[in-house]
Amino acid sequence: MRLDKYLKVTRLIKRRTVANDACDAEKIVVNGRTARASYDVKVGDIIEINMGARPLKVKVLNVTEYATKDNAADNYTVIE
Repeated sequence: MRLDKYLKVTRLIKRRTVANDACDAEKIVVNGRTARASYDVKVGDIIEINMGARPLKVKVLNVTEYATKDNAADNYTVIE
């Protein structure tokens, strides 16, 4: 699954266009490298989101095409 879509499905970022813009602005880092929106997310990846006042670091636990509001957070775990 594309990185911008994963961020939207898991509700880490509210809209896919915002996720795409964040990738273009180099505010999203995957496994220590700046990632493009087209990056293919895999289980075990570490995603760092450097937007806003507090950076967020998560580990990918599951990659699903759809997630409801209740189970969206089951796809990742917050590291920092």
